[in-house]
Amino acid sequence: MVLDNENDGLDNSRRHFLDSLRFPAGMVLFLWLVHAYLTIVGSDPGWYGIMPRRIWGLRGIVTAPMVHGSWEHLLSNSFPLFVLSAITLYFFRKVAMRAFWMVFFLTGISVWLLARPVLHIGASGVVYGLVAFIFWNGIFRRSLRSIILALIVMVFYSGMFLGILPDQEGISWESHLLGSLAGIFTSFWFKEELEDDELERYDPFADERGQEAAYFLPRDVFDKTKTQRALEAEEAERLRQQNEANTFFPPTWNRDWTL
Repeated sequence: MVLDNENDGLDNSRRHFLDSLRFPAGMVLFLWLVHAYLTIVGSDPGWYGIMPRRIWGLRGIVTAPMVHGSWEHLLSNSFPLFVLSAITLYFFRKVAMRAFWMVFFLTGISVWLLARPVLHIGASGVVYGLVAFIFWNGIFRRSLRSIILALIVMVFYSGMFLGILPDQEGISWESHLLGSLAGIFTSFWFKEELEDDELERYDPFADERGQEAAYFLPRDVFDKTKTQRALEAEEAERLRQQNEANTFFPPTWNRDWTL
């Protein structure tokens, strides 16, 4: 029976992993088909971009991430878009699709409202939004898994943050910056919708004993002041010393001894 449960768990994990790849793979394939079509017909991808504060440029909120200026531009966005989308879908399944589309549309809307009046194309704003979403989940959610994912993203994609610096010719740094802000907002918006495995306890019998669930970090660790944490540390140290003293010098009990 145990083996059946383990096999079921492996099957579910494998199925969930494959499910997490379908949307990213389909999305990247669609981007390549779009670019191939525009190349064959000789259409300018700029016509589908975002032109800030122009009514006709509103369509770019939907279409701009789907078009790219060159095959190199498309290739540079395809791999991180696939990987980051898959990570989001695999580890944050409850909010993944809602988070993706929130980043997608918030990035486009903010670029239309705030960016320079030039045509903005490409999926890099969405890529930056997903990086920020995954990274800031480690800060907002405070679970062990989300913290580890945040560290992995920081190691592999830290160089991307140079892309938010202004005045880079030929680069929509506004899309990068505003996409990152959209990702931070999205992470904050969904921070309370924890995954089932983020709620797992270190002690599986904690509920039976009526104990509070244990987390990698206290849930209110960032809500306390430095003084409050210092006072709690002092109180914990005092109790520890008292327990050690009681170990060597047990209290006197009122008891009638029989000899």
